[in-house]
Amino acid sequence: MWTQSDRTDDEDRRRRAEAIVAEAEAGLRPAFSTIEAVELENVRRVLDAFRRHRVGEGHFAGSTGYGYHDLGRETLEAVFADVFGGEAAIVRPHLLSGTHAIAASLFGLLLPGDNLVIATGEPYDTLRPVIGPEGRGQGNLLDYGIAVRIVPLRPDGGIHLDKMRAAIDERTAVVFFQRSRGYQERRSFFVAELAEAIRAAKMKNAAVTAVVDNCYGEFVEPIEPLHAGADVLAGSLIKNPGGGLVRVGGYIVGRRAAIERIAARLVAPGIGLAVGAAPGGWREFYQGLFLAPHVVAEALKGAHLTAAVMQAVGFPVDPPPGAPRTDLIQSISFGDRETLLRFAEAVQAHSPVESFVRPTPGAMPGYRDPVVMAAGTFVQGASIELSADAPLRPPYRGYLQGGLMYAHVKLALIGILVRLAEAGRIAL
Repeated sequence: MWTQSDRTDDEDRRRRAEAIVAEAEAGLRPAFSTIEAVELENVRRVLDAFRRHRVGEGHFAGSTGYGYHDLGRETLEAVFADVFGGEAAIVRPHLLSGTHAIAASLFGLLLPGDNLVIATGEPYDTLRPVIGPEGRGQGNLLDYGIAVRIVPLRPDGGIHLDKMRAAIDERTAVVFFQRSRGYQERRSFFVAELAEAIRAAKMKNAAVTAVVDNCYGEFVEPIEPLHAGADVLAGSLIKNPGGGLVRVGGYIVGRRAAIERIAARLVAPGIGLAVGAAPGGWREFYQGLFLAPHVVAEALKGAHLTAAVMQAVGFPVDPPPGAPRTDLIQSISFGDRETLLRFAEAVQAHSPVESFVRPTPGAMPGYRDPVVMAAGTFVQGASIELSADAPLRPPYRGYLQGGLMYAHVKLALIGILVRLAEAGRIAL
């Protein structure tokens, strides 16, 4: 039976949660000012690209069949190339995920007998079947006779330049960098760190192509890896650059020769960039890109606040609140399975879509461990929207990212604290 005492307890918990969030927010003003300055620079770059390429209403129309001479697609790809610092781009709904965009890039650039060097340690779970024995027999890189060398990181989590150089030889065609941490304990890599590593790789073998998995990093810093020496970037449009509007797709941007090779593999030799219809039109792709720097800034503010709040109630976090960031991912260490699951349930309960659903762990294609995903999102799997996921393995870290509005992240955090307190996982 629900009593007045229960109501008083609920109100007290909410007031204490609100006080914790308010105190955490008050200490983040310098970090927020930095984010707003970066946002301004990124909005300026995107706006200038739209104006330079004379984007108009006619570019939003759809196309059918082969999509030959689709001005909307051609101009959108020119805008993406301009914004990200490349010569050409592939921006398509036909790229189904970030992993698909990365795999298409690797298969387009590597030939049998080539070597691939991964300079940033163990890759993200979904990329492992593309490169490693888990995908043997399905046409992965090993099946094509492409050797893969994974360079371990330094003890401090940095890129081990000496070991990377030692792994590169005359047969190395691609050096791959994963900018974001994924499910690893390591930190994410700033553009300046990637630039130093790319310079070191090219000093060893000037012919290598530097490919960067840019997922979660777009518009977090004032420049992108192509501005700092990378040759190819790949990522997902249901993450940062889609601005929360794009419902499906991915992008690959870089040097023209590399993009043309990748397009030939993605579609067919001789056709490449010339085809690709979008019957629904391109409006959301343009509008999403235009909004992306602002949405990313909102999500970054939410990540800082999440770090400060969760640290205040006793959970180790990485990065810490107020620290410089190069991506959206906030790691929170819960220490045990049940607390992690209660956190995921709380995130889901404070989502705009399917707040009534209880997330349960399960097997996911491409992942080695059961994964719990809290994603009450308008677009399935859109991690630019507030979401959390975690592999169920010690030390039971959860990864929270996204947030179309800072206000939503703030309200959700208040609710998360209350739910964790009700479950006996924290004291309020």
